Amino acid sequence: MAYTITLIPGDGIGPEVTEATVRVLEATGINFHWDLAFAGDRAQDKYGTPLPDYLFDSIRKNKVTLKGPITTPIASGFRSVNVALRKELDLYVCLRPCKTYPGAPSIYKDVDIVVVRENTEDLYMGIEYRGETPAAARLLRLIAEESGDRVKADSSFSIKAISRSASRRVVKFAFEYARQNGRRKVTAVHKANILKFTDGLFLTTAVEVARDYPDIEFETTIVDSLCMQLVRFPQRHDVLVLPNLYGDIVSELCAGLIGGLGLAPGANIGDDIAIFEPTHGSAPKYAGQNKVNPMAMMLSGVLMLRHIGEKGAADRVESAVAQAIAEGNAVTYDMKPDRNDPTAVGTSQVADAVIKKMKE
Repeated sequence: MAYTITLIPGDGIGPEVTEATVRVLEATGINFHWDLAFAGDRAQDKYGTPLPDYLFDSIRKNKVTLKGPITTPIASGFRSVNVALRKELDLYVCLRPCKTYPGAPSIYKDVDIVVVRENTEDLYMGIEYRGETPAAARLLRLIAEESGDRVKADSSFSIKAISRSASRRVVKFAFEYARQNGRRKVTAVHKANILKFTDGLFLTTAVEVARDYPDIEFETTIVDSLCMQLVRFPQRHDVLVLPNLYGDIVSELCAGLIGGLGLAPGANIGDDIAIFEPTHGSAPKYAGQNKVNPMAMMLSGVLMLRHIGEKGAADRVESAVAQAIAEGNAVTYDMKPDRNDPTAVGTSQVADAVIKKMKE
């Protein structure tokens, strides 16, 4: 069987980590047809837009996409190309597993946390009003009329919107993921003690959904308390489900627990479409240097393999990556105790090592 996958190499270091990952995935023996597409800077240069129509056509047709990190071109009209992709395709779940591998540069052991982040609303909707404009003045008057509160006249505004429907579907995804992957607990994260109507709605919706999953342990926690708990006792946490902004911040914290963004895979998932990509950015200053760690991209490929039902191949790739990390010989500079270690290898050499481990 052949799988047709949309392939977006990305910008900056994207083409290098993508090429390394494609080689590893093809070494599994699975037959892939890569439908090449561009977004970000490369698309802007070629098509005059960072998100050309044919890109969306390819993603919608193929349903599954492997994507390198991309850059939002300056003055492109997009706050974020990634956010625009998620909104246009309704990829309402950002899935970010964070797992320690022996040999990784982390002070922690046995961390295995899955962050399930709501991806379409909250402050990331981008509804903002610049201060001292007619629109901001109207909003100031509305606030004063409705609540009696007086907001400083030179304030700017960002609107935080959380809906019951979006909260329900992301929490349901978290529980379904836990059930299908043998996870023991789901934790809903919020700040409902202060944000009673937005985070309060997320919290009450999570509690309602949890009643349908009596086989999964459920708890709730305040986001600031969670951050303290993660630093002290990360092993106590399993699946975390969070609104958009908290999910972004907490997933970065969890990446730090396991050794950095070089080991942090990700996926953006909707009802019919899924895009698999590393958590890190495009790091243009390292582009073309064969220097950066491709393992986050490779582990995103592992998530993709599991998504399409190729669990055996996924396990082989993850095992090979884990072996390479444990041995510590063929790893990039960020995986060394001393980042100036001259024995660090390049992006392509990591792929060579992982492929060799898969064949042993």
